[in-house]
Amino acid sequence: QVQLVESGGGLVQPGGSLRLSCAASGNMENTYLRGWYRQALGKQREMVALITSGGSTNYAASVKGRFSVSRDNVKKMVYLQMNILNHEETAVYYCNARHNESLRDSWGEGNQVTVSS
Repeated sequence: QVQLVESGGGLVQPGGSLRLSCAASGNMENTYLRGWYRQALGKQREMVALITSGGSTNYAASVKGRFSVSRDNVKKMVYLQMNILNHEETAVYYCNARHNESLRDSWGEGNQVTVSS
């Protein structure tokens, strides 16, 4: 069983920054931390930023150049630095991990990010 705990969300003004963290624990055998998704009210969950164990990254087009995903494999942590946030990025942000063989996804409980003046 994999547990993922996100932290770092909250209220930020448009143009501001936040840094999200995700800590993984439990049985991580054959499971790897992938990165971040988000789900706005009334919308489907979407990929925001992913990072491989080797450090290769993949970003949603809307966040390229503003968001940065990173990881610490020793600490079993993944991070998301978000800059120049806008109202449309108000959402619950989820950390994701995936089992290598079954491709089963594990999710954190989510962390609310609200961008508002």
